[in-house]
Amino acid sequence: MAARRALHFVFKVGDRARTARFYRELLGMRVLRHEEFEEGCKASCNGPYDGKWSKTMVGYGPEDNHFVAELTYNYGIGEYRLGNDFLGITLVSSQAVSNARKMGWPLKEVTSGVFEAEAPGGYKFYLEDKKQLKQDPVWKVTLGVSDLQKSVSYWSGLLGMKIYEKDEEKQRALLGYADNQCKLELKAVGGAVDHGTAFGRIAFSCAKEELPDIEALMKKENQKILTPLVSLDTPGKATVQVVILADPDGHEICFVGDEAFRELSQVDPNGDKLLDDAMAADNSDKWFAEHNMKKVSA
Repeated sequence: MAARRALHFVFKVGDRARTARFYRELLGMRVLRHEEFEEGCKASCNGPYDGKWSKTMVGYGPEDNHFVAELTYNYGIGEYRLGNDFLGITLVSSQAVSNARKMGWPLKEVTSGVFEAEAPGGYKFYLEDKKQLKQDPVWKVTLGVSDLQKSVSYWSGLLGMKIYEKDEEKQRALLGYADNQCKLELKAVGGAVDHGTAFGRIAFSCAKEELPDIEALMKKENQKILTPLVSLDTPGKATVQVVILADPDGHEICFVGDEAFRELSQVDPNGDKLLDDAMAADNSDKWFAEHNMKKVSA
């Protein structure tokens, strides 16, 4: 359990250019790698779509020791419907707050020194106006749950996360695999969890030999397995093994073999250029405009 690492959260994005600007210019993250695919992922990384898509990893540093964002873009889909499943990412960065103000990006102070900024697509980010941490500034990911105790039992009892905080009055709990990693906050939403069409996915790594054990445990406990143990190929890069689960509220959870993932996730110095070139070559907005059509809303 101690070797497990929080890796990234997957967002579906409809406006790739504005999204890239938010992460690069406002949050101050950098492109770690960018990949284009002609067909859908075997593990539904890009959602239930079969067409052309791209994946862009952005963060404050390599995934070996930072929690990052995976931005998936499906060509031809302009927007996704949000639910109440993803409640936000909290990070510590006065620089991000300053960047937002310089850019004229809307900020809302939700508590003293904490500002809400909305990424394109409606995803919430909470920016603590404090000096950016030398280690990873990304502090926690908050997900909505319908039954806090049931969710804590799943994440702690079955997935082995440590409970750092639990507040019955505020109906929230903070969990994680290590003190120096991004934490997972579970927060009751007072009803059923709606994933919309924008539903994301949180990813963790573990030793490759643990993957069959995770799958076997979920079968034994009659828990949902969305994708049984499978190998995913990235052309010219390492092949990784993953198993994808769903918690009691249907939150998607990907466990990936750590050894191959460390090789796959190495920072590509050409990441920014690859993303910029792909955006420049993407004429889909122009095509839809010329035909007086709007991109599909998923």
